Amino acid sequence: MGRAFEYRKATKLKRWGHMARTFTKLGKQIAVAVKAGGPEPENNPTLRAIIATCKRENMPKDNIERAIKNACGKDQSDYKTMTYEGYGPHGVAIFVDTLTDNATRTVGDVRSVFNKFNGNLGTMGSLAYLFDHKAVFTIRKKEGVDMDELILDLIDYGVEDEFDEDSEENSVTIYGDPKCFAQIQKHLEENGFEVLAAEFTYIPNDVKDVTPEERESIDKMVERLEDFDDVQTVYTNMKPAED
Repeated sequence: MGRAFEYRKATKLKRWGHMARTFTKLGKQIAVAVKAGGPEPENNPTLRAIIATCKRENMPKDNIERAIKNACGKDQSDYKTMTYEGYGPHGVAIFVDTLTDNATRTVGDVRSVFNKFNGNLGTMGSLAYLFDHKAVFTIRKKEGVDMDELILDLIDYGVEDEFDEDSEENSVTIYGDPKCFAQIQKHLEENGFEVLAAEFTYIPNDVKDVTPEERESIDKMVERLEDFDDVQTVYTNMKPAED
C-alpha cells in the first residue's frame, strides 16, 4: 500500500472525534455545498460527494435531509473555509481546516490551543511545503475492472498513478489534483462507479518521529482543537503509531 493510504488509515479514527460533533461538522459542509450549487444532489456534484461521506460516517438520512433543508433557509449562516497552520509541541507541524461564520472567534479558539500547548501559530501558507494537498476518492471495486487501465484513463483527469485497494471493504482509493476534483468525480460517476467518499486531504511529505510521551501531548492538542465545532479536520506530520 502507498504512503498516503497508510497515513490516512492510521489516522482516520481520530479525524472526526465524537459522533455528535461529526454530524455537526458534516452539516456545515452540506450548508456550504447547498449555497454554492443548490439543494438537488443530482445537479450538485459537491453535495453528492458530501452525502456519500455522510453515509459512510453513518449519518442518518433524516439528519442529511434536515441539513439540506436548513441550508436553504434565509437565516442560514455564511460559512467560509479558513486554514490555520503552525507548530505544536516537539516541532510537529499542524494544519487546522475550519468552516466558520466568525473568523475572529475561530482564530481566537485555535490560537488559545496553540498557546496552551506551547505551540506557535504561523501565517497562512508558511507550512504548505510540508504537506501534499490531494483530492481523495474511495470507490466500490467493480468486478472485471483492471485498475491499471482505469488509472491510465484517469491520468488525463488529474489522477495520480498510485492507488490503494482495501479487500476488507472491497474498495479502491485513488488520489488526484485538488483542482480536478469535479472532473474526476464526474468521470467516475459517468462510468458507473459507486463513490463511497470524496474529500480533500493533506498528506505529510515527510513524517516526524516522536516518543510515546510526545505523541500523548500532541494527541491531546489535536483532540482539543477537534472539540471546536468550527474545526473540520486537523492534520499533523507526526509519524503514525505502529499497531
